[in-house]
Amino acid sequence: MEIGKVRCNDVNFLPYLWVLLAAMLWGTTGTAQTFIDGTAHPLTIGALRLSIGGFSLLAFVIWAKTLNARTIPWKAAWLSAAAMALFQPLFFSSVQLTGIAVGTVVAIGSAPVFTGILEWTFFKKNPDRIWMIATACAIAGCFLLFANTESATIDSFGVLLALGAGLSFAGYAIVSKSVLQAMEAVPAVAVIFSLSALFLLPFLLFLDLTYIQAPQNLGVILYLGIAATGLSYILFSTGLKQIASSSAVTLSLAEPLTASLLGVLVVGETLSGTAWSGVFLLLCGILVLTLAKKKTIGKKTASN
Repeated sequence: MEIGKVRCNDVNFLPYLWVLLAAMLWGTTGTAQTFIDGTAHPLTIGALRLSIGGFSLLAFVIWAKTLNARTIPWKAAWLSAAAMALFQPLFFSSVQLTGIAVGTVVAIGSAPVFTGILEWTFFKKNPDRIWMIATACAIAGCFLLFANTESATIDSFGVLLALGAGLSFAGYAIVSKSVLQAMEAVPAVAVIFSLSALFLLPFLLFLDLTYIQAPQNLGVILYLGIAATGLSYILFSTGLKQIASSSAVTLSLAEPLTASLLGVLVVGETLSGTAWSGVFLLLCGILVLTLAKKKTIGKKTASN
């Protein structure tokens, strides 16, 4: 009996781990973008990223015969796709205008707040105490990271774009959960991201794409499409299918944590003592949510 309980706890804990791993992959996108040689319009990056991630997955699920068009909740799928399509140019534009750390921190740091507001407003879901404590720690950490002005450029319009990206991501997390209730994670991601790519593909007809002719730039775009989009959103959707949207989005704050550390270790950005305090608080918020939820799951399993 004890072995069964341990296994059950491990299985229930895995969704939190999948979301964390997804967020860490997302945290590499800003740094990866800095390796693009030359000027790349944010819309082209977003469109190519979604096209590679979405259409490659769509081809796979069609080949594997795991996609049933009759099970697709089209309204929710289109809304999720629109939210994700909007997120791409908002996020990449904010990163270009105000830097990797600030753009990522504001975009993803604001998403848990927007998610909580949307869930409370439209679904009357009151946030639990664990989520509130974890989110408060993580957002405080984001603000401390945001206070790092030694090497970051604080652009007001870039910050506004980042807030729009945070709202778009919150909308995606909430609406896509309806899709995941009707479909498995991989087909759901394939459909949503293929539809999302359709929103942005027309822009490729008018914007410069010559930069992808460079092998280095093509490699970055392929990485963004396959690893930082396809794989990461499969992980995120697998976790989101089993946990609350608000918890999943709070765990996504591992993205600015990863982005900030990569900004220091790879790009050469510097963080002040205050910013490092923010890193610590972000980590505390993630640990509080993950470990506290694991403890709660264990108690529920034991009582059953």
